[in-house]
Amino acid sequence: MEVTLKYIAELTHGTVEGDDHVLIKGINSLFLAEKGEISFFSDPRLKDQVSITKASAIIVKKAISFYQGPQLIVADPSLTYAKVAAIFSPPIPRFPGISEKSIIGEGTRIGKGVSIYPLVYVGRESKIGNQVTLFPGVYIGDRVTVGKGTVIYPNVTIMSDCIIGKEVIVHAGTVIGSDGFGFTRDGERNVKIPQTGIVQIEDEVEIGAQNAIDRAALGKTVIKRGVKTDNLVQIGHNVVIDENTIIVAQVGIAGSTKIGKNVTIGGQVGIVDHIEIGDRVMIGSKSGVIKSIPADQVVSGIPTMPHRLWLKTRSHIRRLHEYSERLKELEDKVKELEEQLKRG
Repeated sequence: MEVTLKYIAELTHGTVEGDDHVLIKGINSLFLAEKGEISFFSDPRLKDQVSITKASAIIVKKAISFYQGPQLIVADPSLTYAKVAAIFSPPIPRFPGISEKSIIGEGTRIGKGVSIYPLVYVGRESKIGNQVTLFPGVYIGDRVTVGKGTVIYPNVTIMSDCIIGKEVIVHAGTVIGSDGFGFTRDGERNVKIPQTGIVQIEDEVEIGAQNAIDRAALGKTVIKRGVKTDNLVQIGHNVVIDENTIIVAQVGIAGSTKIGKNVTIGGQVGIVDHIEIGDRVMIGSKSGVIKSIPADQVVSGIPTMPHRLWLKTRSHIRRLHEYSERLKELEDKVKELEEQLKRG
């Protein structure tokens, strides 16, 4: 597939400086791009790569003098990169229809244009919407709903009664609707609390590989519209994650916590149960969240504190040995002065 730079500019609401009829057949990094490919420049640290790139055009926020080829000038190069990459991204492979080697339970309704690969299991009385793609090894329990255009990659498990919205992407190995971690004590014995709720995932959510999203003890665990999770994320029972929140890899969210809209949670963050994270909060990587956080805060640390305070604290931690030596010197001087005072 080849398109002109002019076509890309019209699609992304950009303007071209230079030849807008140059043909573009793909997108690549500055370092790897070849003739016929477009790249993008938004990080000043990559300036040296601009001068050596073989890309036929680059995407920039404003025109630069150190690149001689055509430049696509846009408000947000990163966003434009995503749009251009979508032009050249290969389509998701689809099995033609419903494989004879799949198992479809009684009473299940299958929409139009579905792609169900071999070795898929769909339980009884489920609803599979139009244009859904189910890859090999997918397990869907009884009475599950999967909305239009959703793609479920290999070896995903969706347990009974869960609800998956439209245009959802679930990557390989994820488990949705496993039992929440609920136990109570009977003397020295752990007694399981039945987990009778469900998981509801709303439209346009993307779930990374190897996520575990637990069903509610009662009611619902809810992932709202537009949420994106990275790989290896654990979401406990009765958690509610509001719209357009981003969760990076290896985050663990304990039960009954509420996460607001447009929150960003860095990698390896741990969040305790029964707290609330306000809208637009940003939580730095490796943080430990032990209490609720109001909206519009930027926090880091174990436990969390304002991000700038955490940075100052970290700088002091690196100097603890120096502080210890200085304190010892001061203690010796004080002791010497005390002895001088005693001697008169």
